[in-house]
Amino acid sequence: MSSTKWILDPTHSELQFKVKHLMITTVTGHFGVIEGEVSTEENDFSTAEITFRAAIDSITTGNEQRDGHLKSDDFFSAATFPHLFFTSTSVEKINEEEFSIHGTLTIRDITKPVTLKAELGGIAKDPYGNIKAGFTVSAVINRKDFGLTWNAVTESGGLLVSEDVRLAAEIQFAKQ
Repeated sequence: MSSTKWILDPTHSELQFKVKHLMITTVTGHFGVIEGEVSTEENDFSTAEITFRAAIDSITTGNEQRDGHLKSDDFFSAATFPHLFFTSTSVEKINEEEFSIHGTLTIRDITKPVTLKAELGGIAKDPYGNIKAGFTVSAVINRKDFGLTWNAVTESGGLLVSEDVRLAAEIQFAKQ
């Protein structure tokens, strides 16, 4: 078998995060600048070796003040740690469309193992003859595991920001 390289198509991809605020509503943000690469044996994604990164400075939640706070040393420390990184260690094929992607996630200077759930949406040829593969990817991480420990206590004794962060991505790769 020959190795096939796939490059993330940023025009047709997005990475979102969702976190509870006051434990009653969810705030959604996304990273505007993401890059990724996959190597597979032919079109077999169970053989995938994946690298991915997102630019911390590209965080947007629709609120400039909150975005600045997220980029500050209280959270991501964008000036010191400009990217978050994911590198796969293995891919487990659940069925024809579903995969568990095991790997490491690095946020700030902390690297921890994580498992992502991925669903293959399909492989198709675009109008220009390029072969594309689409995935829906999700995970839940604890932000404190990565040094994102800032929080505040509300008047009622609850936390302002939840520890669990839901990651949701729609990713399209172009076969090279």
